[in-house]
Amino acid sequence: MLTEPHYIDVHISEEIQEKQNGFLDSFMKAVSWFGRIRVSAVLVGCSALCFLLLKRKKDALLMLSTLISGGIAWVLKTLINRPRPTKDFISILEETHYQSFPSGHVLFYTAFFGAFIFILLRTINKHPVSKIIGMLVCLAMIFLGAVSRVYLGAHWFTDVLGGFLAGLIYLLIAGNIYFGSKKT
Repeated sequence: MLTEPHYIDVHISEEIQEKQNGFLDSFMKAVSWFGRIRVSAVLVGCSALCFLLLKRKKDALLMLSTLISGGIAWVLKTLINRPRPTKDFISILEETHYQSFPSGHVLFYTAFFGAFIFILLRTINKHPVSKIIGMLVCLAMIFLGAVSRVYLGAHWFTDVLGGFLAGLIYLLIAGNIYFGSKKT
């Protein structure tokens, strides 16, 4: 059952939070900032608008579709209704609301930055170094986003894992549509 923290959740949280300091606290809060609802909506809107201005409708639609991740997270959080970590178990550096499973931040990061990876895979052929750097930045954001949520005490490891897996399922479906259609 996911309502109570398991040993693995508490253990991983303790390991990640072991070296807390002012710099890491600020860094992890900055990484996590991109997953706030308003910030993520602006990121999605601006990226979609940029692709539309470049006449890349298919890429703009893919970016807009990442907003679905918020709905997926809400449905799963409502159905599972797992409480957030508490100070009884770990250090809480970021006060959060609503249910804990899955991590909406991680689900969004996986969907959004994963969609960017798809676009990079499909479009940048003349500059392979740019493609690799872009993909590494996107992968780093997905990884750091997940670590930040545990570091800040906002989620358990299994919440983050659930968000990542839900994001991957979204990417499998979106990627199948994105790479399968011929329109640009």
